[in-house]
Amino acid sequence: MSKKLKNAYKTIGEVAELLNLKKSENGKLSTYILRFWEKEFKQIKPKLLNNRRRYYDQRTINLLLRIKYLLKDKGMTIQGVKKILNNKEFDLDERLNLPISNPNSNLKIRLSKISSILKNLKKKR
Repeated sequence: MSKKLKNAYKTIGEVAELLNLKKSENGKLSTYILRFWEKEFKQIKPKLLNNRRRYYDQRTINLLLRIKYLLKDKGMTIQGVKKILNNKEFDLDERLNLPISNPNSNLKIRLSKISSILKNLKKKR
């Protein structure tokens, strides 16, 4: 079996695995969270093909990584994340000067920068 290209569309199961979305009860992958976030965040737009199967491109996966970080790691509410995502002036990729999918970037450093940006935005309000 050949390995998928990095830019290839990924299935909902592959994305759940990439985001490490597991049920706490049994440790199995949970795709429900992705479908729930799709309803909550209008920016998430997977391709729907073949009997409404979802396929995610790299841009959508990057968005899901941001949402997961803000909700799970930073403890923000869905409403708080919506405000950030709907703020046209706030673009994480632009503020960090690198695309979030840049393979040469250190994820912990990037997440720390995101945290600092969020704190500064909170202070300004």
